Amino acid sequence: MNNNLIQANNLSRNYTLKGEKIQAIKNINLSIDNGEFLTLVGRSGSGKTTLLNLLAGLDQPSDGNIFFKGQNINDYDEKEQINFRRFEIGVIFQSFSLLPLLSAYENIELPMRISGITSRERNKRTISALKMIGLEKRGNHRPYELSGGEQQRISIARAVAMRPKLLLADEPTGELDSVNAFSIFSLFKEMVDDQNMSIIATTHDRTLLDLSDKTLNISDGEIIS
Repeated sequence: MNNNLIQANNLSRNYTLKGEKIQAIKNINLSIDNGEFLTLVGRSGSGKTTLLNLLAGLDQPSDGNIFFKGQNINDYDEKEQINFRRFEIGVIFQSFSLLPLLSAYENIELPMRISGITSRERNKRTISALKMIGLEKRGNHRPYELSGGEQQRISIARAVAMRPKLLLADEPTGELDSVNAFSIFSLFKEMVDDQNMSIIATTHDRTLLDLSDKTLNISDGEIIS
């Protein structure tokens, strides 16, 4: 039985800036299985964010293909693209991207409301997500009443509540101290182990790499050994 969830084959992404061709990603090959935690490490500008955007279907490759559950996402029609981004993957950014006027509970619930999930199911999932991140008593607090680490946990809960098969996290600990950073990556590891979720996370912090199953180094848009 094939356990592969997502696979990139000879993936490249080129930009033209002031008439000059820039290769952000060069012939990258990678795959991740169900229930696997992969970290991407590299300096700023190495291509990590571009790669995540391609895997999320937020950007189109110049060359190469991405297969999700054996299907080429480049071949998706508009409805399939929407469903892929809404139900199959979750994306977490370095900036928490929480809506300031909504409570933690409401921030988690909102994507489910947009997706048409019933009120009862939204409530069940939101409470479950708050418990998972250890903030069930902070659901009524607005983002400005939460610490940076707590806000990042809420952004993770918001993504996880949709129950995606794949979670993509772009420098999720970039604005956190070392204690909170370790806590977030430990939470990722628990999610992989307990929920069979797959996670791809980028990081500058090499002290966190032991928590993942596999690490790939990216330099100048290429995976290096």
